[in-house]
Amino acid sequence: MKRARNFNAGPAALPEEVLVRAEKEFLNINNSGMSVMELSHRSAIFESIHNQAIQGLKDLLYIPENYEVLLLQGGASLQFSMVPMNLLPADKHADYVLTGSWSEKALKEAEKVGETKIIASSKDGSYKFIPNVNDLSIDETAAYLHITSNNTIYGTQWTVFPSTQSVPLIADMSSDILSREIDVSKFGVIYAGAQKNLGPSGVTVVIIRKDLIQPNQTNLPSMLDYSIHAKSNSLYNTPPTMAIYLLSLVMEWVKKQGGIKAIEAMNSKKANLIYAAIDESDGFYIGHAETNSRSKMNITFNLPTEAAEKLFLQQASDAGFVGLAGHRSIGGCRASIYNAVPLAHCEELAAFMKNFKNSYEKNS
Repeated sequence: MKRARNFNAGPAALPEEVLVRAEKEFLNINNSGMSVMELSHRSAIFESIHNQAIQGLKDLLYIPENYEVLLLQGGASLQFSMVPMNLLPADKHADYVLTGSWSEKALKEAEKVGETKIIASSKDGSYKFIPNVNDLSIDETAAYLHITSNNTIYGTQWTVFPSTQSVPLIADMSSDILSREIDVSKFGVIYAGAQKNLGPSGVTVVIIRKDLIQPNQTNLPSMLDYSIHAKSNSLYNTPPTMAIYLLSLVMEWVKKQGGIKAIEAMNSKKANLIYAAIDESDGFYIGHAETNSRSKMNITFNLPTEAAEKLFLQQASDAGFVGLAGHRSIGGCRASIYNAVPLAHCEELAAFMKNFKNSYEKNS
């Protein structure tokens, strides 16, 4: 079987090596005579898989000892609520920076819990850029500052993170976690749905500084309380066992690639190929994001007309490229080039873009 050139925004491409191993072990994990999906989550075999996934994250991201790594459910969307429910007391407010649809949704959920303030936004600029960190007016009395590190719909990404001093920095890193080196100690909480760089949908990673975990919050439902999940090593209830198993395999795969530094270098190489096809097209391809805010995970662009875009997407599909249509809310085109998207697929897409431009202009 020939693998698709998968540029889906999420769920997204997984490393072929990981899928092959999972297929091999599907019916018999660790000589148990069972699939991982059949194992008790209280068994020694699954506990080992679970802990390997957590340790893999700790090793690759150099997570300090004063942080807890939780494997939860509900996606990043549930974290939009869990963060304020756990970290926003009644006598404080939370600051938000709006850089796209997902940060808007995070704000909307926080508003249901307590007081919020928008300290910066690029909405009036069609979310084409990330606000300058030097222009942020961070309130030292805020419970936290929330950002979305990468914006899948608009193709923008923070390259420099705000320095928040004593105010905890909370980041939704669903679409660029594990794609580049970061200093975890600069954040109070990092959360991420797994379905882009970490594994399949179904498991959500939360990296939280231990001093931010407040025990005995009797007003919170148990499933929404960080302290309960931390106390039970994320095994308070039945976890998504298959998703966690695949997460552990992806961590092993990243280590084999050379770790985060090697992954970051490859991601830059892939992004540069496609951005070059845009920049060298004499305006035929029009990038959405301003140059200094461009995402290395989601490359968004338009063609001169809707008719040209429709033809581009049709011919791309015929050529075996999957997932190049832009988000339904804004249209256009989008290539999502997460960690598992091979360099060869990006080279082929860049070549296709150049050939399509030449052919379209010749026949117009």
